[in-house]
This record gives sequence, structure tokens and C-alpha cells, in this order.
Amino acid sequence: MNDEKIVQRAIEGDDTAFLNLIQMYKIDLYKTGYSYLKNEGEVLEAIQEVTYRAYKNIHSVREVSYFKTWLIRIMINYCNDQLKKKKRVVMGNEILNFQGRSDDYLSMELEDAMVALDDRSREILTLKYFHDLKIKDIANCMQRPEGTVKTWLNKALKSLREKLEEKGGKVNV
Repeated sequence: MNDEKIVQRAIEGDDTAFLNLIQMYKIDLYKTGYSYLKNEGEVLEAIQEVTYRAYKNIHSVREVSYFKTWLIRIMINYCNDQLKKKKRVVMGNEILNFQGRSDDYLSMELEDAMVALDDRSREILTLKYFHDLKIKDIANCMQRPEGTVKTWLNKALKSLREKLEEKGGKVNV
């Protein structure tokens, strides 16, 4: 059965179909949550909350083909709310834990630069480059014209480039 039929069944109240959808997209939810929250426990809690919110509001899905985008958007909104509550700064133990897992300092600098961006820029870059969504899909998700999304994407990339260059060296973003 294709994804759109499963989504349609979930919208119509089929709990098994809904659980199948969550199972299909759990990795995408985890990666999105982790890119924002940087803490596995918080990400797992976020997935639970997003699953609940999606279940409660599944009837509000306007376009069956954009279910994944709708679900990711719920995760992004939840993560942004959590970050605003905590006014988090990546430092201390989180950086030490990251260094213990990888010697890839470029990845660490990229994470720091992403955290330093405004919410909209971080959201657009996450949707475009971590979830490989097309401009058209991002525009639909954000309910904005494609031209606006392209402008925001260019500004986000420019800001990211500047943040990375502040840390030293030339960057090809």
C-alpha cells in the first residue's frame, strides 16, 4: 500500500495506519529533533509529544502528499518552543560529549553555527539540507511563496557562511 493511502486511512481514524506512519518517519523525526535539541532524552520526549500532537490533529492535514512535511513541521515547532523556554547555549558537557564521539571538528563548528542562527533560518536549512525537501515543498509547509523561501534560504546560507567564517577559515557553503 502506498504512503498516501496509509495517510488517508490515518486521517479517517485508522489507528494502525497512524502508527505505521509514525514508524515510517521516526528516523526523520529523531534526526530533526536531535539537530535542534542535541540531547537523546529530550529528543525521545519530543518524539512522544509530536506523536501525540499529530494524532490529536491528524484531521487537519490538508494535503495527503505533504504528511511528512506536516509531521516534521510539528517537530520543528516543538523544538523551537523548547529552545525558547531554555534559551539553550551549546557549551560545556555537550561539546565534550560530541568530541568524545567524533573528531570531526567541522561538524561541531557547523552545529554551533546552526544553533546561532535565527529560528526561520535554522528551519529552512534543516528542511532543505537535512530532509532534502524541495523549495516547493518548503514553501507549501511554511505557507509562503517559493520566491520568498528562496530569498530566506539564500539569507540563511549567507548567515551560516558568516558564522562559520567567524570561527576561522574559508568555508564553501
